[in-house]
Amino acid sequence: MKKLSDITEKIIQKLSSQHQTITFAESCTGGRIAAAFTAISGASAVLNGSCITYSNEIKHLWLGVGQEVLEHYGAVSEECVKQMLTGAQKMAASDYAIAVSGIAGPTGATVFKPVGTVYIGLLTPWHQKVFHCHFKGSREAVQEQSTLFAIEKLAEVLEI
Repeated sequence: MKKLSDITEKIIQKLSSQHQTITFAESCTGGRIAAAFTAISGASAVLNGSCITYSNEIKHLWLGVGQEVLEHYGAVSEECVKQMLTGAQKMAASDYAIAVSGIAGPTGATVFKPVGTVYIGLLTPWHQKVFHCHFKGSREAVQEQSTLFAIEKLAEVLEI
C-alpha cells in the first residue's frame, strides 16, 4: 500500500507539470485533504485555495448549494456534493475539485444514513463522479478513510 504522502506528492507533480490546479470543498473531513496537500512542498503550484463548509448555511452561501437540495436530499447526499464540486471549482477557477460530505459520527446518523455514510465527489476537466461510501470505525477512522479514498480516486483518474 502506497503512503498517502507519496500519492499526494505524485499528484502535485503531475498537476504542476500540466499547469493545472485543484481545490477542495470539505465537510466531514474538516480540511484533512487540504492538509495532506499542504504538507507537501510544491503544493502552492496547484492549490490556490480550499474551503471547509461544515454547516448547511455555509455550503449554500460559499458554494451555492441550493436550499431545495439541502432541504430535500440533505447535506449528506450525491446532489449536495455535486453542487459543492461545481461551487468550489467555480470559486477557485480550478481544473479539478474534490468535495466531501458525510457522517463521521458518533452522532448525526439516521436510519437511512448511518455513521460512516460519506459522499465523495471528483470533478475533472472532462467528467464529474460522486461515490457513495460506507466506512467503518471511529470518527477519526471515517475521516481518514474518506481522505485516503478521495486522494486515491484522484490518483486513479490522473493515472498515477
